[in-house]
Amino acid sequence: MDGNAVSEHPEARSPALRRLLSFPDPVNEVSARLVAGGVVVMALVTIFTDSPWMAVVIAYGFWARVLTGPSLSPLGQLATRVLTPRVPARTKLVPGPPKRFAQGIGTVLSTTAAILALGFGLRGPSYVLLGLLAAAATLESVFGYCLGCRIFALLMRTGLVPEDVCESCANIWARQAPAGGRA
Repeated sequence: MDGNAVSEHPEARSPALRRLLSFPDPVNEVSARLVAGGVVVMALVTIFTDSPWMAVVIAYGFWARVLTGPSLSPLGQLATRVLTPRVPARTKLVPGPPKRFAQGIGTVLSTTAAILALGFGLRGPSYVLLGLLAAAATLESVFGYCLGCRIFALLMRTGLVPEDVCESCANIWARQAPAGGRA
C-alpha cells in the first residue's frame, strides 16, 4: 500500500462521490429563480397552514442543494429538468459559488426554523425565519436579486472570501466597480 493512500482524502478516491457532492458552476439563473419560487410557495404554505413539519421538507431541500446542487433536491430536479426547458426565457449563466453560498444561508435559516418549531414548539419564531426566507426567495424569484449573492460579493470585496473561491466573481465585481475605481 502506498503511504500516500492513507492520507488521501476519501473524495479523491471516489469520482462518483465527488461528482455527487458538487455544485454546478456556472448556474442557470432561470433554474435558480424557479427554485426560489418553489421555496416561496413552500414557506408560505408552511406558515399559512400552520404546518411546522414542512420546515423539515424545506430544510432538506436546502441541505440537498447546498451539498449536491440539484442532484438530490426534488425541487432542484423539477426546476432543472421539467420547468426550465419549458420557460420561454434565454439561459443566463451566473457563477455557482455565490448561489451555493445563498443556499447555505437558506440551509441555516430553514434548519433553525425546523428545530425551533419541532424541537422546541416555537412556531412563531420559526415562522418569522421562514418569512425572512420567503422574502429573500421572492427577491430572487421575481426580481432576480440574490441577497445571498450580494452578501457573498461583500465578503469578497472585504477579503473575507478569497478571490480564488470564485475567480469569475472577482472579474464580475471588478467590471461592476463605480467609475471612480472604488468597489
